[in-house]
Amino acid sequence: MDWRVSAARTYGTPLYAYDADLLTDRLRILSGLFGDRFGISYAIKANPNLAVLRVIRPWLDTFDASSHAEVERAVAAGMDPAHVTFSGPAKRHEEIARAMAMGLGELVLEHADEARQASAIAQRLGRVQDVLVRINPMRVPRGFGASMAATPSQFGIDEEDIAAELPGIAALPGLRLIGFHIYSGTNCRDPNAIAENFAIFADIFRRAQAITGIRPTRLVFGSGFGLNYLPGEAPLDHEALPALVNPVIDALRAEPAFRDARCNLELGRWLVGPAGWLLTGVVSAKQSRGAAVRTCDAGFNNHLAAASMMGTVIPRNWVFENVTNPDGPVGRYTLTGPLCTSIDRLAHGIDLPEVRPGDILAIPNSGAYGLTASPTRFISHPEPREVLRQGGQLADVSESALNRWQGEAPDV
Repeated sequence: MDWRVSAARTYGTPLYAYDADLLTDRLRILSGLFGDRFGISYAIKANPNLAVLRVIRPWLDTFDASSHAEVERAVAAGMDPAHVTFSGPAKRHEEIARAMAMGLGELVLEHADEARQASAIAQRLGRVQDVLVRINPMRVPRGFGASMAATPSQFGIDEEDIAAELPGIAALPGLRLIGFHIYSGTNCRDPNAIAENFAIFADIFRRAQAITGIRPTRLVFGSGFGLNYLPGEAPLDHEALPALVNPVIDALRAEPAFRDARCNLELGRWLVGPAGWLLTGVVSAKQSRGAAVRTCDAGFNNHLAAASMMGTVIPRNWVFENVTNPDGPVGRYTLTGPLCTSIDRLAHGIDLPEVRPGDILAIPNSGAYGLTASPTRFISHPEPREVLRQGGQLADVSESALNRWQGEAPDV
C-alpha cells in the first residue's frame, strides 16, 4: 500500500504529509551543487512547521524569517539567533526590538525610515546590529512566475535610488552595514534566466559596494528556483545551473572588495515543495450537466495555490494523483472542495484514474506554500493535520488546535 494512503487512513483527511528523507536528499543535492560558493538560507515562510525546520536546520547558514514569530520558530527549531536573518516589509517597532534583544544575526532593511528606526532601537539597547540593505532591481529576466522588479514595491530600495539612500544608511549609529540582499523573482524553471538574474544581482552589488565603500561579508541571492506544478511542465534542470552561475560568482569573489563576502542562496519552494503532499478524501460523486463531479474534504481553504487562487491569472489544473486507485480506468472529472461557495473548485476537466467516494487524492509539490498560505479558518472546517515520514516511520507533527471537532461523536 502507498504510504500516503496508510497515512490518510490513520490520521484522516485533509492531511499534509511530508517526507523528511526526500527533503534531506534535496538539501544534500543543493549543498553540493555549487561547491562552496553559496551557503543555504531557508525562507521559513515556505513551510514553517517546526518538525520540518528541525530537519532543515543542520544544513543551513541561516534561517530567513519574515516576522518576529518566524524568528522565534527558528530559535525553537534549534538555530542560534546569530544565524537568523529578519527580512520583510512593515516590521513593527516591537518586532525589531525583540529580535535585536534576542541577538539577531542580520536585519534586512527595506527602506531608509526602517533603517533610522532600527538605528534608534539598537542605540537604546546598547548594541551594534549587523544589517543588510535590500535592493529592488529595475528588471528581472523573462521566465519568473512572479516579479518584484521594475514596479512600485514595498520590497527594498529601488535600484535607481541607491546612490542617494545608501550613504545615509551606512552612516547611521548602532548599525553595521555588512552587505546587500536581492530577491526579485520567484518560481523560475529556466536555468539561463536564473543565471542572468544572478548576473544582474552581481552588477548591482558592485555598484552598491562602490557607493558605500564597505567590504561586504554577506550577499544574499534570492534564488527563485521553481517547481513544475502543472501537467506537462518540465522541472528545473538544476544540474545545468553550476556551469552558468559559478562564473558569475567566481568573477565577483575575485574582486578585492568582495573577497570576504559569504554568498547566501535564499530559497524555500524548491527545497520543501517536492517533499510534501496534500491528501484529500473523496466524499461524494454526482453527475451535473454532463460533468462527473467529485466533492473532496479539502478545498481552497486548505490549498489556495492548488486551486489557482494564489497569484494565478488563468486557472489551470495542478497535478493530482489517485493514490488509492492508480490503475483504474481513466475518466474526466471536476474536483470541488467542501466550502459553501461556487469558487471552491480544485480542478476542472481533469483526467484521472477512476475517482470513487472514499478514494484518497494526492496533490504533489505541496510541501511549500500549502497549509499556512491558505485561509484555513474559512467556514470553520477542521484544519488539515500534518505528518512527517522519516525512516519509514510516521509522526504527527500537527501544530493547529483547529483540526479537531469539539465533543464526542455520536455512536451511529
